Amino acid sequence: MSEVIVIGGGIAGICAALELLDAGRRVLLLERDTADNFGGLAKESFGGIFLVGTAEQRRAGIRDTPELALADWQAFGELDPHDRWPCAWAEAYVQRCHDEVGVWLRERGVGFLPAPHWVERGLYTPGNSVPRFHIVWGTGRELALRLIDTLEQHPRRANLEIRCGQRVEQLATANGAVTGCRGVGEEDGKVFELTAGSVIVAAGGFNGNIERVRQHWHRDWGTPPPVILNGSHRYADGRLHDAVSAAGGQLTHLDAMWNYAAGVHHPRPRKPGHGLSLVPPRSALWLNWRGERIGPMPLVTGFDTRDLVARVCAQERQYSWQLMNRRIALKELAVSGAEHNPSIRDKKKLAFLRDLIFGNRWLYDEMTGNCEDFVVARDLPELVAKMNALQGDDAVSLAAVHTATAAYDAQIDRGQGLHNDEQLRRIAYLRRWKGDRIRTCKFQKILDPQAGPLLAVREFIISRKSLGGIQTDLHSRVLDQAGQPIAGLFAAGEAAGFGGGGMHGLRALEGSFLGGCILSGRIAGQAAAAST
Repeated sequence: MSEVIVIGGGIAGICAALELLDAGRRVLLLERDTADNFGGLAKESFGGIFLVGTAEQRRAGIRDTPELALADWQAFGELDPHDRWPCAWAEAYVQRCHDEVGVWLRERGVGFLPAPHWVERGLYTPGNSVPRFHIVWGTGRELALRLIDTLEQHPRRANLEIRCGQRVEQLATANGAVTGCRGVGEEDGKVFELTAGSVIVAAGGFNGNIERVRQHWHRDWGTPPPVILNGSHRYADGRLHDAVSAAGGQLTHLDAMWNYAAGVHHPRPRKPGHGLSLVPPRSALWLNWRGERIGPMPLVTGFDTRDLVARVCAQERQYSWQLMNRRIALKELAVSGAEHNPSIRDKKKLAFLRDLIFGNRWLYDEMTGNCEDFVVARDLPELVAKMNALQGDDAVSLAAVHTATAAYDAQIDRGQGLHNDEQLRRIAYLRRWKGDRIRTCKFQKILDPQAGPLLAVREFIISRKSLGGIQTDLHSRVLDQAGQPIAGLFAAGEAAGFGGGGMHGLRALEGSFLGGCILSGRIAGQAAAAST
């Protein structure tokens, strides 16, 4: 019989299993997906990890400390100082991520790009004071494969059994303790019931269940949009949240979600509503459904992702357009994830440098040729006609689009010393950091005849991460309604809101999702090993 059952074969579950094997425990790991998809959503991710005080930061002249990181984290997430466990996990993460995430990964062969990215700088609420987003060389796919290989090559591999295609439905309890789980085979429908000394829930969040996303939609965002694309795992449906709740566990902060404002339909969908999250070009104009520039504060990515979602959802129609030209798209357009960053994913240095210097022509051709939300045209009248044809109405006004683009281009023509446009001011600010300068145009006009053709992208809200979840203490023990640990039950990763049932608060400083899965998974494995 297994001593510990781990539910979920993503990064958190794998890290928990590694710690359990290190401690000599017998482990059964249950994964709902197929063996080919073992590793979870991390395999598809871009692979950015929030780290503090790294060699990459020091080489770039960045002086960072856990104290500064914690101040940024608390301010950006608007954490309530009386919210005990989220605050405790936030402090634990910034204090421990250097050694227990960064160094631990490097010891297992994971490397990072030389320059950390600077994201979530903050807008109305202070964000990252310095760059902390460390991108895995090889993307999240490399991260997952390295950890899977570490699992498979573990000297105690014989102590581990992995069963894929297993859908856990319930937790088994006796005398107030969790003693195992029940479920069915995803394909064959065979019922199973398993017992163990401890159970670790690492089954992800609920943002793959769009109806549940609507149910927990935060009041700051008004009503949920008619279209919400799915950028989460197809099995991130909240089923294990319900099982934990039924066993007496406490769920918290379920309305805290990390969604994105620039989702487009996946050209080759693998699940209902499958979306891709664009990294919106900073030099593009962000327009509403009528083609008017959203303002008066223009939308620019890299400062406050949550605010972008709120601003789009506040429009009469809750989708948007981004308007740019080919030159802007080649330099600035990006898609989050391993699939659309093949030069980084496959660790091809020359191809990566080529794309940085000359523009990502492969991505431009892929998206304009295959994604239904991209339209290309020679001039504004043709572009607006195609935008309206795509949407199936005459909502976009040619006069509104012309007014927005002409005013923006006129600002650029006046010269940098006379720029009085907040988007241009932010572009100037972004370009002061070398990591952004190479990926951001220098005041590029939209209607520049030498930079065409013109390009418009229709963008929807896309679901991604659950920031809330199962409440846990600093040993990853699941807490009941009275705040007491439930014997035999632990939770890690997104299922636990990455720690404490919501360690990010309302906003994440980015990179703390993968990092949170690694740290909380390791802690859960260590704690379950000690208690079993």
